Amino acid sequence: MSDTRSAVRRTGAATAARAGGRPRGASVRTVSAAAAGLVLLALPFYLDRFWLQAGLFAIAAAIGAIGLNLLTGATGQLSMGHAFFLAVGAYGYCALAGDGGTAGGHAPVGLGLPGWLAAVLAVVLAGAAGGLFSPIAGRLRGAYLGIATLALIFIGQHLLFNATSLTGGFNGRAVEPLSLFGFTFDDAETVIASVPFHSAEKLWYVALAALLGGALFARGVLRGRPGRAMNALRDHSIAAGVMGVAVARYRAAVFVLSSMYAGLAGVLLALVFQRAVPDYFGMVLSLEYLAMIVIGGLGTVRGAVVGAVFVSLLPQLLTRYSDALPLVSAPGTGGVSPGEASRYLYGAAVVAVVLFLPGGLTGITRTVRNRTTPPKERT
Repeated sequence: MSDTRSAVRRTGAATAARAGGRPRGASVRTVSAAAAGLVLLALPFYLDRFWLQAGLFAIAAAIGAIGLNLLTGATGQLSMGHAFFLAVGAYGYCALAGDGGTAGGHAPVGLGLPGWLAAVLAVVLAGAAGGLFSPIAGRLRGAYLGIATLALIFIGQHLLFNATSLTGGFNGRAVEPLSLFGFTFDDAETVIASVPFHSAEKLWYVALAALLGGALFARGVLRGRPGRAMNALRDHSIAAGVMGVAVARYRAAVFVLSSMYAGLAGVLLALVFQRAVPDYFGMVLSLEYLAMIVIGGLGTVRGAVVGAVFVSLLPQLLTRYSDALPLVSAPGTGGVSPGEASRYLYGAAVVAVVLFLPGGLTGITRTVRNRTTPPKERT
């Protein structure tokens, strides 16, 4: 009889925990996510072009940061060449979608493919570039891999500035607007609910869909068997090999996947900028992506998104409000420019995170939740 009562009490406790713990927490997260999604969907109807473009830059940065976090945060492989694969995606889209001249003419070459097909092939092209480098990535780690990927930046910059028939050289090349199902995402005005939609408003929903798809896929990878293997490689590669993890193969595969995320971010950046310029895809951009994943939190999708929003929006906010901020002056007027000030700030943020917040900004919410939520209600 006592065993029966104990079993009933355990069953009741488990049922109560399920009824009052996990479902309630899951429902709160679901409602919060739904509310955030509705707000994001409504933003083009209320924000001006500056804020929409700033948001698009942040979304593109978040996609690229997710890819780098899979490589560096989850697998432990340091990459300094992320900007190279963004350039492959951006210029790959320009060359595939552009309707330029021939190699011997003045205009950069272009194949004139449909925009959606050019975008897909540009992402595949970035993955192929990562595949060519993956044998090296599969055998190196740590600072050695960082130095090897750093060489990609120098090679990429040389090609971007000198392969003028493909890249347009120093002046870059124009970007063909995206076309999908007969709809063109250009500056031609389209009125929806009495609100004029131009390229930024139209691209907003494409960017959100790309970010959502990339985040869900990366989350599935991290929570599945590949994610456990990647974490094992990061923590102890020798032990992972003993347990049956194909070390070189996993490192190479994650490098290709990270390159494809960077290619997608490059395509989106090109569409937002409407011009691809070689100066943008340099070493500074790679360092910014490393700052994103460190500040946001290594090894998590949410950390990549939070860090990308912080690093990408900071210089634009400083530029917008430079007149009202002390020690910050408008570009070209002397003093500390908004770009320099933003680098100082997120450089300081990186140091602060490394010293005091090893889990990044997302680690703060996790710590607060663990301290305030009873153990039975934690998810």
